[in-house]
Amino acid sequence: MACNSTPIGTYEYLLNVSNTLDAGATPLSAPLRISLAIMMLLMIVVGFLGNTVVCIIVYQRPSMRSAINLLLATLAFSDIMLSLCCMPFTAITLITVRWHFGDHFCRLSATLYWFFVLEGVAILLIISVDRFLIIVQRQDKLNPRRAKMIIAASWVLSFCISAPSFTGWTFMEVPARAPQCVLGYTEFPAERAYVVTLVVAVFFAPFGVMLCSYLCILNTVRKNAVRVHNQSDSLDLRQMSGAGLRRLRRQQQQASLDLSFKTKAFTTILILFVGFSLCWLPHSVYSLLSAFSRRFYYSTSFYTTSTCVLWLSYLKSVFNPIVYCWRIKKFREACIELLPQTFQILPKVPERIQRKIQPSTVYVCNENQSAV
Repeated sequence: MACNSTPIGTYEYLLNVSNTLDAGATPLSAPLRISLAIMMLLMIVVGFLGNTVVCIIVYQRPSMRSAINLLLATLAFSDIMLSLCCMPFTAITLITVRWHFGDHFCRLSATLYWFFVLEGVAILLIISVDRFLIIVQRQDKLNPRRAKMIIAASWVLSFCISAPSFTGWTFMEVPARAPQCVLGYTEFPAERAYVVTLVVAVFFAPFGVMLCSYLCILNTVRKNAVRVHNQSDSLDLRQMSGAGLRRLRRQQQQASLDLSFKTKAFTTILILFVGFSLCWLPHSVYSLLSAFSRRFYYSTSFYTTSTCVLWLSYLKSVFNPIVYCWRIKKFREACIELLPQTFQILPKVPERIQRKIQPSTVYVCNENQSAV
């Protein structure tokens, strides 16, 4: 069954073909569908709790409301909404192989899916540009006020790009051809143009900008490492006085610390970039093929492919908080301090590891140090 606001006669041919081939579709086996649904439910729990912790830390602590932290909290909020508004219905459809929530809600859920994904990608893009300005250009222009304005603009832009899918600008297919309302095959140029715009905005344009930013960051870190090494090799320590030697050692220590922070920053954002690419490249290619390739869209393997790429795209919502806990020690300490107060299940944190977390030690965003 198709979900579209365009007159039914316009799509009579597509609907007849779709209904004919639905019977030939090959859903996954019951054990595999149940396993994927259970894993998706775990992803919902982990993504909700992990991203909620990020939001609570920023909300409860005024000292944590730096520009970069506000961006990370917005990214976490978009992942929370994606986990709550879309993933549960996809998990239910995986188990039952049937959409139980109606055509209109199916189109709404697809619109919300693209809306929250677009917002998350926009925040990742803003962070990558901010890291580029700090590490490469040595400019820290993003303050909390500007961050709030940029965040508000990103929400408006994400809504403007995703809203047309709810008003019927593109063909949407209701399960059972897929475990979620997905972009369908269409031969209309305007609808194909919208699909291209949507996919470019979600993946290809941000991917290009982030790739250029990270390559420039990598080049800057490499040049700094070479410069520090050459300065150390070119100095004749025997001709220097004691005071000069101590001052030189302090300068070298500061340069090494600066290089260490920048290297860690590059590694962290590179992990986020790789995670974004692996989770969203398959879905972007799949969406384009669905709209442009009739053979792919009406193939018996479409359900299997849809399930895999949708599951992989949802995996992105639980990826970011795991990276934060893995890569940022101060964030782990903040989580350990917060969790007992929130859930009252874990044992209390020993006093010796309780400390006030400053934003400059969690997400340092000045000219010399950058931990994210």
